[in-house]
Amino acid sequence: MHDHPSLLNPLTLPCGVTIVNRFLKSAMSEGLAGKDHAPNALHQRLYQTFAEGGAGIVVTGNVMVDATALGEPGNVVLETETHLDAFKALAKAGSTNSSSLWVQLNHPGKQAPRFIAKDPVAPSAIRLDGSMRLAFKRPRALSDAEIKTLVKKFAHSASLVKKAGFGGVQIHAAHGYLISQFLSPKHNQRPAPYGGSLPNRMRFLIEIYTAMRKAVGPSFPIGVKMNIDDFMKGGFTHEDARQVMRSLSEAGIDLIELSGGSYENPKMMGQSDQEGFFLNLIEGLKEDLTAPLVITGGFRSARVMASVIASSKADMIGLARPLVIDPSIPRKIAEGTFDRVHLPRIKFRLNVLSQRLGPILGLSAYEFAMREMAHGRPAHVSSNGARLLIQLLWSQGMKALIRKRR
Repeated sequence: MHDHPSLLNPLTLPCGVTIVNRFLKSAMSEGLAGKDHAPNALHQRLYQTFAEGGAGIVVTGNVMVDATALGEPGNVVLETETHLDAFKALAKAGSTNSSSLWVQLNHPGKQAPRFIAKDPVAPSAIRLDGSMRLAFKRPRALSDAEIKTLVKKFAHSASLVKKAGFGGVQIHAAHGYLISQFLSPKHNQRPAPYGGSLPNRMRFLIEIYTAMRKAVGPSFPIGVKMNIDDFMKGGFTHEDARQVMRSLSEAGIDLIELSGGSYENPKMMGQSDQEGFFLNLIEGLKEDLTAPLVITGGFRSARVMASVIASSKADMIGLARPLVIDPSIPRKIAEGTFDRVHLPRIKFRLNVLSQRLGPILGLSAYEFAMREMAHGRPAHVSSNGARLLIQLLWSQGMKALIRKRR
């Protein structure tokens, strides 16, 4: 008998689709695509492995809606039907064991490194701050007409997700990407109709959801990943998030995944021992929502995961790095053979290097580990910062030190 029944109960989404349990494998960028930006056999093997581990929903790494707006090397792009057969093969491989494979759709906006972005765009022509400044170009502000075109691109990509046979689609509105930039008063200083008040700043996201819903119909799951807080002065706040969540829930969104931070202040990439990075911020969030809620970030033990679901603070638990260490955590919890997972902390001999480079190299370490999984080999996440740095520089050169993204 399992010890945590709350994690194993099915969940029916507002659209009527039932998810077999309360585990969501959260998106992590794989970097496995070739020059054609299509999914391949490596993606198939990777997502079949995640599906076989037993998560109710598995979400792909961010898939771009515009081939001219990439976030990093190796991104997958779904803009036309050119590679639809490859997407169909991925959908089939990742839909085993009752798992539902969802595609996360994204646009990087200005959060595209200068060695990739020829013409980065954003709500306003404002550069990223701090250590990010030199790695990214100053963007130009999108016109209202270009914004409308991007809404159509998201909707068309969503229609292709459905046509390819995936279980659902997720809008990436977190972590400082384009939609997150629109939500932030720090990064969005344009006039109405897409800037100014929060209803105007969320207009881009609401229009994307509405256009997607029209494109895929009422019974196909649409979720969103958004920040619970940007954790930046003048940025998107916890109270802003509550209002956006209410609006999305009223509009009929099927699932809201909460994370936090951006690549100027990467709370989601920390090496903290705290379990559940954002648990102190979700109290009472579900009270005025009809949409189910996923909380992602920092979960390690079955006990804490189960307590979140049993107390109705959230409806699903989002896991990313733990499922690279052990993709079978959901299945093992069902079997009663899992207690907690240990995630290695990236270390250098000099503490200052551990603090500065640890988060960057941490995501690279998991990307390397997913590459091993994609080749059918056991994943190994190294904690040796110096070795990881050499591996990263050997594979990508100095441009590799630009922050990796989820």
